[in-house]
Amino acid sequence: MQRLRLILWAMVLVTGAAATIFYLIGLTQQTATGFGGEFTLQSTAGGSFTERDLAGVPSLVFFGYTFCPDVCPTTLAETTGWRAELGLDESDLRIIFVSVDPERDTLENMKEYVSIFGSPVIGLTGTLEQVEAAKAAFGVFSEKVEDPGVADYLVNHTASVLMIDGDGNFLGTIVYEENRETALAKIRRLLAA
Repeated sequence: MQRLRLILWAMVLVTGAAATIFYLIGLTQQTATGFGGEFTLQSTAGGSFTERDLAGVPSLVFFGYTFCPDVCPTTLAETTGWRAELGLDESDLRIIFVSVDPERDTLENMKEYVSIFGSPVIGLTGTLEQVEAAKAAFGVFSEKVEDPGVADYLVNHTASVLMIDGDGNFLGTIVYEENRETALAKIRRLLAA
């Protein structure tokens, strides 16, 4: 009887391990297919920026808008601060800010906005269709929130920083207001990838 129990427990463990492996493989495939796609946006650095331009230098990519009252300026200040703290410049780690509000975020507005952060940030914007294509390529969400009694509107949007390695592949995220040491450790892993 004891031997039968051991055999049954061994079968349970093997089945559990196999299920875990298949689950992790599925997650990897889902992540690989959930990111990517073609897009073209206008860059504050000049010219257009496409999915092919993600390759070459590791990047922190953040989607937001220039009229954002809190999340966007906080996140951009943190990303430029992390880069400075690690002793990096834009040739080591790019910071890319993509507009989810092309109605108000013209290229000129984006240039002025990204210059506020005292460290080079690439701003990207385009037509509504171009921005929607970029959001789809990165798996990012946004929606305009209008209040009938208010002239301006807010935009709800994904608040995570996307980490893209030097080959242009998605490596992970840094969540909004993530612990500084955790964020820095993630960036070090990004640079080592």
